Amino acid sequence: MTIHPVSERTWESLHPDEKLALRQAAARLGGEFAGLYGTETIGRFLAGSFDQFADRATVTKFLPLLAERFARQRLHALARVEGLHADGRPVVLFLCTHNAGRSQMALGFFQALTGDTAVAWSGGSEPGLAVNPVAVVAMAERGIDISGEFPKPWTDETVRAADVVVTMGCGDACPVFPGKRYENWDVDDPHGQDLDTVRRVRDDVERRVRTLIASLDL
Repeated sequence: MTIHPVSERTWESLHPDEKLALRQAAARLGGEFAGLYGTETIGRFLAGSFDQFADRATVTKFLPLLAERFARQRLHALARVEGLHADGRPVVLFLCTHNAGRSQMALGFFQALTGDTAVAWSGGSEPGLAVNPVAVVAMAERGIDISGEFPKPWTDETVRAADVVVTMGCGDACPVFPGKRYENWDVDDPHGQDLDTVRRVRDDVERRVRTLIASLDL
């Protein structure tokens, strides 16, 4: 499967193993979305997802994996937008500035509390390089592991697919689409804060997530 339009500079700088990993990712996505999307669409989404991370990555080792995970999320969102997948589960999108702290904690709580009864994604207007390590520790204290998550941008298809868009601190940079249910949560930014402060942010986020879940009758 063709992976372009990954930029020629970026593609040429990749190790052969990373190029192979991208081709394998394309094959896996092709199998998962067979009957919904063809190789051209899947290749375009994988390439675009790869470029999103390549533009700001300091280490390229995990780029193919991140690109595959992000492309998979985007393709699932697109399928919902286009009416190709409708399972009746509500979709919630958590947004903040860097997608490194608040939105990741909200995502972690929401997924832990709802299981398979709902779908949740997260994103940022200016994605950081890694999830806030203090937030990881704070969430681990509650038995929720967010260490495997990664900052990512929001995309049109993820916003359009969401039933509820929760924003936290991204201001005018947060996307606004007509007809969506929006909630703006005034939650302190845990960036650069100590563990005690982040614990308070965590608990605030949990309370808000539980209220949101109750409103969705989950």
